[in-house]
Amino acid sequence: MSATQETWFDQPLVFTIADRHVRGRLIRLGPVLGTVMAAHSYPPVAEKLLAEALVLTALLGSTLKGEDGQLTLQAQTGGGPIELLVCDYKDGELRGYLKFDAERLAEVGADPTLFALFGEGFLAITFDQASAERYQGIVPLEGASIGEAAEHYFEQSEQIPSLIKIAARHDAEAGCVAGGLLLQHLPEGEVGRDRLHVRHDHPEWAHARTIAETLRDAELTDPATSLETLAWRLFHEDEVRVERGRFVSRGCRCSIDYFAGVLSKFPEGERREMADEAGLVNVDCAFCSRIFPISLDEIAAHGGSA
Repeated sequence: MSATQETWFDQPLVFTIADRHVRGRLIRLGPVLGTVMAAHSYPPVAEKLLAEALVLTALLGSTLKGEDGQLTLQAQTGGGPIELLVCDYKDGELRGYLKFDAERLAEVGADPTLFALFGEGFLAITFDQASAERYQGIVPLEGASIGEAAEHYFEQSEQIPSLIKIAARHDAEAGCVAGGLLLQHLPEGEVGRDRLHVRHDHPEWAHARTIAETLRDAELTDPATSLETLAWRLFHEDEVRVERGRFVSRGCRCSIDYFAGVLSKFPEGERREMADEAGLVNVDCAFCSRIFPISLDEIAAHGGSA
């Protein structure tokens, strides 16, 4: 069994506690974080924030049904040093990046609050599936962490009592490691059932939440502890059904072919204005930190006139 299988890096554990009408997901990201971070040179504070946001994106994205959905998470500043945070999940592929003011970020210290990073910003979570209507919820960036801000999203936008715990750290051997737990209460214990009778003070939910809140950051990020072990430690008094979710990989859909197709939709005059003296349109991908030079001829080949 590989190290990834033993530690369950980059693969969610999906579990349900039927008797308490609770569902949940655990995930620990390792190699995929290393791949994402390798494309950038973020300071530790920014790297930790992005790692936590990627965990949240993977937790939420893994709830999508089918293979045609995309989950996008965007946090935007309200005057803080973090100007923009964007992550998305599609077909098991995860990506993300940050835009920030380096000088101001250096002033917030090693363990800043969410307000110190964003000011009075907002968090937007978008579920987009081809088989269903696109849905977006926007909430203020409130709470001690981006996980707590996402809890507000579920309370306000979906009326689902939820608990989200996220932790990230730098491991000497594994590099950047981050883990997360998403726990939710479902009335009648089934996905898709009527949510009119959801109560945040329901005794079953209160019991499950109290137990889940004992989960420590060190456990979430410990590569030596499998996610199945964590679920057993927390809920061994109940019958817990578990299954492995889909592996998560770093994915960037950027390519010359993709960008050429997008640029071909612009009028010819605008494309020529975008091009440099060599006749190249240089597209900068913030996700993979690469510049894609695309010739006007390549763009024309996708349907735009030369």
